[in-house]
Amino acid sequence: MTENKNDLVSVIISVYNGETHLAETIESVVSQNYSNIEIIIIDDGSIDGSGKVAQRFVPPVRYHYQPNGGIAAAWNRGIELAKGDFIAFNGADDLWTKNKIQRQMDVLINDSRLDMVFGHVKQFHSPELSEEEKQKIWCPDELMPGVSAGTMLIKRESFFRVGSFNTKWRRGIFNDWHLRATELGLRTHMLPDLLMWRRLHRANHGIVNRDKSVDYVRMLKASLDRRRLQSAD
Repeated sequence: MTENKNDLVSVIISVYNGETHLAETIESVVSQNYSNIEIIIIDDGSIDGSGKVAQRFVPPVRYHYQPNGGIAAAWNRGIELAKGDFIAFNGADDLWTKNKIQRQMDVLINDSRLDMVFGHVKQFHSPELSEEEKQKIWCPDELMPGVSAGTMLIKRESFFRVGSFNTKWRRGIFNDWHLRATELGLRTHMLPDLLMWRRLHRANHGIVNRDKSVDYVRMLKASLDRRRLQSAD
């Protein structure tokens, strides 16, 4: 695919106290073989060295700090700043394969009916974990379909059909957004390719926020309620 100025991809990276792995994540985005990208880092109130790490990459990275409001608020701020017609997200720890954006753009450009593209994920234990810690964090060996913010590339107009991330959730934020996208009938494609390495470590969002698991139940109930209202109309 030949890149043109209208195919700008905005990559939004959120970070909160993620200095340990942030540089690796940024490098995996900067080194994409698709060149027409802008990288926006939203520092969600970090009190460690995340800001200093991020600013080492300025430019081409654009760095913005805001008071801590959670991942949803950080992603939403990134969306406000984004200039691209295509949008991708990442956290401060996961790694993209070099051809992630290129493979997804090929699909979206060649099939105008699609709204977003996902890909497969391989999980790995972060090197700093002890053997004892690795035993406590399950790490599957196989590639897995990745329906997550970090594996998604979406058209800007399609994202806004669904709307912003809901800031009331502390866990499963993307799940809630994806439920709304599904209800609206957005068209997706799952690439068989490995596009992201998901890092397993002590501070994974899902591990830190285990006590927020009830959010998933509330999300599903909200989705069912919306579907019932649509059926009633």
